[in-house]
Amino acid sequence: MDKIIEPKVLKGFRDSLPEQEIRKKKMFKELEETFSSFGFVPIDTPVLEYTDVLLGKGGGETDKQVYSFKDNGERDVSMRFDLTVPLARFIAANKSDIIFPFKRYHISKVWRGENTQRGRYREFYQCDFDIVGSDSPAADIEILMMMKASLERLGIGGFKIYLSNRGILTRFLEINGIQDKSPEILRIIDKLAKIGKEKVKELLKELTDESKCDKILDFINPEGSFDKTLDKLITLCNGDNSETDRLKIIYKALKENGIEDYYILDPTITRGLDYYTGLVFETFLDGNRDLGSVLSGGRYNNLASLYTNEQLPGIGASIGLDRLIAAIEKSEDSKKAQAMCDCIIFNIDDDLIGALYKTAGEIRKKGISCEVYPENKKLNKQFAYAEKKNIPAGVIIGKDENESGTITVKDLIARKNYEKIKIDDGIEKIVSIVREVKVNGTT
Repeated sequence: MDKIIEPKVLKGFRDSLPEQEIRKKKMFKELEETFSSFGFVPIDTPVLEYTDVLLGKGGGETDKQVYSFKDNGERDVSMRFDLTVPLARFIAANKSDIIFPFKRYHISKVWRGENTQRGRYREFYQCDFDIVGSDSPAADIEILMMMKASLERLGIGGFKIYLSNRGILTRFLEINGIQDKSPEILRIIDKLAKIGKEKVKELLKELTDESKCDKILDFINPEGSFDKTLDKLITLCNGDNSETDRLKIIYKALKENGIEDYYILDPTITRGLDYYTGLVFETFLDGNRDLGSVLSGGRYNNLASLYTNEQLPGIGASIGLDRLIAAIEKSEDSKKAQAMCDCIIFNIDDDLIGALYKTAGEIRKKGISCEVYPENKKLNKQFAYAEKKNIPAGVIIGKDENESGTITVKDLIARKNYEKIKIDDGIEKIVSIVREVKVNGTT
């Protein structure tokens, strides 16, 4: 006998069971409806790209995490590590068919060979939304507002969006004569939350003298409010400039919409990737900071220039869906069972199988998912099956019901029976049971 293969999964990868997948698909639906309400449209790109195309401007540590290999045609290919660089390639390749400003969203898997931890895997979903072809403050504001709207649509509470502008830091470094070290300094500051202030200072001292290290640390230290932090940045940059003016416009719009408390100006936010040029942001959940940012991004006015001479400024955000799911699984809502189907028709007579499927078809016309149990087994086994799948409504059709044109409806949550009622009335009762469950949840 051949040796049985162990059904193991690679480190950083995982299977997704039905209940987990149901929750994930529901999140996708909620997000897609939110994006569409802002006028955004979906796209898709290949999992594999030519390595030289994908890594044209990845940046430092990210390049080391990319899954690269030679395909059967001896071509150097890589799996996408995010959805932003493929977007730049997509726009350059399809710009004659795109309406600008281009508002897109993309929900799909990406791959990175990084260290795994809670809510962080090597294969994971990202959800991106971007505006390409506009460098206006209005585009920045819309992305920031969509970030808030998306998290609220998912029922996520207790979050804050931390933002900054890399252009301000770049200007500050120029004033202090260390602009040539800008990429390294940005990446070091980006590690502040992980390694702490002292380690950051130690790394900065490898690039410049202690006096300038102290100036950098003072620059990135936020004050007590958005306005106070902005005033400090203006002072350290020798007065107002285009970047601080844009932050003023953004903050004014947020205040006019009564949502400014969700946004915190934090100069430590730099984002590690080289392609960001202006506004950058990260989102953290209260009490779950160890998960890292669940929604991040920024402005990347030069990214598309890798693939086209046409100037196509852009700004976008990316939701870390797996991190959000990890946070949701800790909440009380995650304890509510996920129904894998709305209704089940129990099988008690093989001669009536056609009638069972006919009734199932009528139920589905009302937008209710319905399955027929495929075998005529004891009812207690069929009930156990329905309970494991958290199905809220059941239907029994025996000879009496079939002859009288009725059905027996069972509320499997409240454990109530509605015996031998007309089919139309029975279907309405099923709709009512399912609606009640979807409003109040199951336990």
